[in-house]
Amino acid sequence: MRVTFCAVVLILVGSAGAVRPSAQSLGDVARQEEERRKEVKQPAKVYTNKDLGAPIQGGTPDSASPAAPGATPEASSAAAKPSDDKAGDGPVKGQAYWSKRKQNLQDALSRSRTQADAMQSRINQLAADFAGRDDPVQRAGIERDRQRALGELAHLQQDIKDGQKAIADLDEEARKAGVPPGWLR
Repeated sequence: MRVTFCAVVLILVGSAGAVRPSAQSLGDVARQEEERRKEVKQPAKVYTNKDLGAPIQGGTPDSASPAAPGATPEASSAAAKPSDDKAGDGPVKGQAYWSKRKQNLQDALSRSRTQADAMQSRINQLAADFAGRDDPVQRAGIERDRQRALGELAHLQQDIKDGQKAIADLDEEARKAGVPPGWLR
């Protein structure tokens, strides 16, 4: 058993030594690259920020980059604001824009829900008054008010659906514009 183990080890060591490494040394690679660069007639295209165009709308400014020496804080903060993709055709769409827009939609939705709850309470009160009256004239007036309140409730429920859709549409618009999710809170 020991003989076979030694024979296998010797065969492996012998075969590993017989294979010459075909990898190039770092010096050979450097010489070849230097020769290749001498043969290139035209320099490679160097891309600058001007070639790349305006930053993506809703992108965050690079907070890790240091301010230029001698620059005022106002100048550096003005340079850090994201620009609008329409180049001055509208407001700058920064964090304040997106958060205010979402807050306005959420406030309108909240008002519609509060009004719908109040209208439902009014309808419940009118239904109770209707059941408690025996006079047909009073019942007719209460029923007319209840039907009007039901119509207003249906309108408020449609406003709630429209408000929810507007918020979902804003979220989708912000996602497509590359707005960070934290800006919509």
